[in-house]
Amino acid sequence: MSFTLAIVGRPNVGKSTLFNRLVGKKLALVDDQPGVTRDLREGPARLGHLKFTVIDTAGLEDATDDSLEGRMRRLTERAVGMADACLFVVDARAGITPVDQVFAEILRKKNANVILAANKAEGKAAESGLIEAYGLGLGEPLALSAEHGEGFAELAVMLDPIIKYHAETAPEPEPEVEVDLDDDDEEFEDWAPSEARPLQIAVVGRPNAGKSTLINQILGEDRLLTGPEAGITRDAISMNFSWKGTPVRIFDTAGMRKKAKVQEKLERLSVSDGLRAVKFAEVVVVLLDAAIPFEQQDLRIADLAEREGRAVVVAVNKWDLEDEKQEKLAALQEAFTRLLPQLRGAPLITVSAKTGRGLDRLHAAILKAHAVWNSRVTTSQLNRWLEGMIQAHPPPAPAGRRIKLRYMTQAKTRPPGFAVMCSQPDKMSDAYSRYLVNGLREDFDMPGTPIRLWMRGQGDQNPFKGKKKSTPSRLRKHLGKPKF
Repeated sequence: MSFTLAIVGRPNVGKSTLFNRLVGKKLALVDDQPGVTRDLREGPARLGHLKFTVIDTAGLEDATDDSLEGRMRRLTERAVGMADACLFVVDARAGITPVDQVFAEILRKKNANVILAANKAEGKAAESGLIEAYGLGLGEPLALSAEHGEGFAELAVMLDPIIKYHAETAPEPEPEVEVDLDDDDEEFEDWAPSEARPLQIAVVGRPNAGKSTLINQILGEDRLLTGPEAGITRDAISMNFSWKGTPVRIFDTAGMRKKAKVQEKLERLSVSDGLRAVKFAEVVVVLLDAAIPFEQQDLRIADLAEREGRAVVVAVNKWDLEDEKQEKLAALQEAFTRLLPQLRGAPLITVSAKTGRGLDRLHAAILKAHAVWNSRVTTSQLNRWLEGMIQAHPPPAPAGRRIKLRYMTQAKTRPPGFAVMCSQPDKMSDAYSRYLVNGLREDFDMPGTPIRLWMRGQGDQNPFKGKKKSTPSRLRKHLGKPKF
């Protein structure tokens, strides 16, 4: 069982900077304005010889109602209850506030292992804040500087006995599973999701489409912050779990608005974080709002996933609010075929994130899309198929010379990529390439997945191609002067 450390404190005391320092990567968004972090973000931390899981939480605020701040506080308090220890962070430069005192009392009641850390403690300006921190009654404060990496050796000394005690009293740990995101292009003949390589899914869409609500419904718990406000999610949060026996890693992303409307720096960071999640994913679920589906931004998001070479599943949310379901579904399918021809055949699933209806169909569609994304066709099958396609519709003949398609092979999977050896590859028309791609989709049952097709030449056997027609100087010397 892994040791878990939750970082808690008021907004803008440096929790996310501290989280990034512990995990060794810039996973959490960091900005000068308070309240950037809203969801719980987990990451593997390493501090000297210590290895543990660290949780970045939303800033604790003195709100208990059903407002956004109140919901953020409840989510943070839930993380405190789950964690084995808490790192309570205060701002040494700002000093201790009444809100710090309120939450110090809460932490004493909720968690036995609380480490008090005074962040931003570099320089003389923090000395008074360090002295004030003794009054919280949580022991001697640890002077830290998350920005400059100071005080982390002392933090390791304080955590060492807590982690050792936890290891002695906890059940036997299961073997650790390393998840590597860097081998995205590695080939797998019969690839299937496993604990070592879970199926990676990114849920993307416009703000307020219901992405976080959908993931909470899949998880079976309120793991992500949700609400009627648009744009609640800011970080791309990833979670590992088993979905109906399938090991998956699912990414919740921030809503993506039109580029012209994105003015604030924080929103630009959130969108770029979501785009990074799309690049890591294998299957991208494009979530639409049933009331306003296939708006321009939805089309851009789906096209982005296709250009990145990801398997795409289109899910239409809030289906429980629709009255004329059959007519609406027919209109959606017609619009999908017309507006996204590059994803022809991709699954279109109707779901309700609020009630959970349609999640079985969504799970099956994701597995099918992933299987197609990993599909492989033998070279002999491809060349028999290519011969039939040429007979049905010969390739173009630019400048009167017919392009010859010699043979075809599959160069890669994830997504499927095919190479065609031919003459004059630079003169092959886009229309004929689309003809071959559409034929591959239909004849080898590859609906919806991106297909890459490369035209390759085999080289020209003429050694003088591209050279001047005049006799080379060395040859002229060998032949001597012309006789007449």
